[in-house]
Amino acid sequence: MSVEGVRIGLDSLYYALLTADASGGASYGTPVAMEGAISANVNPNSVIGTLFADNGPMEIAANLGNIELELNVADLPLATLAVFLGHTMSKGVLAEAANAIPPWMAIAFRTLKTNGNYRYVWLVKGKFRTPEENAETKSDSINFQTPTIVGHFVKREYDSIWRRRTDEDDDSFVEATGTNWFTSPDIGD
Repeated sequence: MSVEGVRIGLDSLYYALLTADASGGASYGTPVAMEGAISANVNPNSVIGTLFADNGPMEIAANLGNIELELNVADLPLATLAVFLGHTMSKGVLAEAANAIPPWMAIAFRTLKTNGNYRYVWLVKGKFRTPEENAETKSDSINFQTPTIVGHFVKREYDSIWRRRTDEDDDSFVEATGTNWFTSPDIGD
């Protein structure tokens, strides 16, 4: 077995607001680039269960669970937090209302592989929760205080898709898909 390329990097973080998701299709606002991607951890929390009958295992069922995305970035500007969490921004002040409703959105990124190719990813429908905020004083060493925000993703109503991925080193990869990946969560369809 040969390994095509192992993932070693992360960049090109984008978000797009989901504007419609119904039987007729899904649509999104224009994707917006975010700087400073440090890590993107996707945990689908899938489960599998075994039915035992006649003194042994008889059937296995698998189910997709709570899909969690943990994003660590160099910074989360207040204007970006306002968008992610459904808050308002006026004259440089973020007003965080207790009854704010985070919008549905999609998140994209790409990961560099050891062979120089990329894996491209879109998580197509999720909402983010208010992040923890920690701060500490400066000391004799530098300790970067980078924020982490957690989102929970679900399948779209339109087509039950929750994630879309492609690899540049796949034999069926279409170059235009990679070139245009960050223009829409549905690129390549």
